[in-house]
Amino acid sequence: MTRTDTPPAWDERTQLATFLDYARDTARAKCEGVSPEDARRAPLPGSPLMTLCGLISHLRWVEHHWFEVVFLGEEPSGPFVEATEDDPDPEMRTAVDVPLPRLLAEYGEQSARYRRLLAEHDLDTAAKRPVRDGRHVDLRWVVLHLIEETSRHNGHLDIVRELLDGRTGV
Repeated sequence: MTRTDTPPAWDERTQLATFLDYARDTARAKCEGVSPEDARRAPLPGSPLMTLCGLISHLRWVEHHWFEVVFLGEEPSGPFVEATEDDPDPEMRTAVDVPLPRLLAEYGEQSARYRRLLAEHDLDTAAKRPVRDGRHVDLRWVVLHLIEETSRHNGHLDIVRELLDGRTGV
């Protein structure tokens, strides 16, 4: 996998798409070569959902939520629908039953769809659904939010991977 944060062009859309892809590719790179057992193991005391599988599943479903549910206005689906106050992250809990290669493949397929969505819509297009404060964010905000969210969870992936097998970097 070749990752780059240098866009092929300097317009805003290309820069945003490049940085989101870079963050996604970094998440995938942090999972390379991990054993199936380690992919499901939670090495942080007190954080039983913090697994490589759980984090990749979370990133996949977060993108689904922001692009499909908030931006496009589609009906919620997937594990987020089952979230409760007692179980706020079902996408992380249920991921331990799904092999990491499958989670990564689904994340990759979905990323390709959202890359096309980003190319087909103006960055100023307002989301169909409002966010918590009642405002309708635009596509630009959604992409920036996902760059931040994915990059933050890449830090979690770093920590988990180092605790699992000592691998650092990427």
